[in-house]
Amino acid sequence: MKYKVTEYLDYVDKKSPNSPIWKDVLIAFVVGGAICTVGQVFSEIYKNVLGLDEESVKTAVPITMVFLGALFTGLNLYNKLAKHAGAGTLVPITGFANAIVSPAMEFKREGWVLGLAAKMFTIAGPVLVYGINSSIILGLVFYLIQKL
Repeated sequence: MKYKVTEYLDYVDKKSPNSPIWKDVLIAFVVGGAICTVGQVFSEIYKNVLGLDEESVKTAVPITMVFLGALFTGLNLYNKLAKHAGAGTLVPITGFANAIVSPAMEFKREGWVLGLAAKMFTIAGPVLVYGINSSIILGLVFYLIQKL
């Protein structure tokens, strides 16, 4: 049976459920904000309780959040949260940790080298490559502007 394009699109519209966009946006906003609030709490603890200087706090908070994102992904808690929160779990730095750990967990049965190590950067690899390269280019541009 052949469909015309418009008939096919009508068929897909009838069969696919409508997404409650405002509800999804609100949940993503709240969950993303909650993750960022946890990061801010760690920042305050490192600064006020442990007495770290500002530079050390700027290093400790991302390390802590990446660790927690990786830990919760390993415990399969982050994926359960992401199922309901959607993009709210992707935006913070914990989403980066999830992007690294999830493929590694999925392919760990293929072995340490071909599975775990090779697949770890499947999703995040392009982000790292483009992020590092664009920061180098931007750094060179700023350096040249300062020298001129």
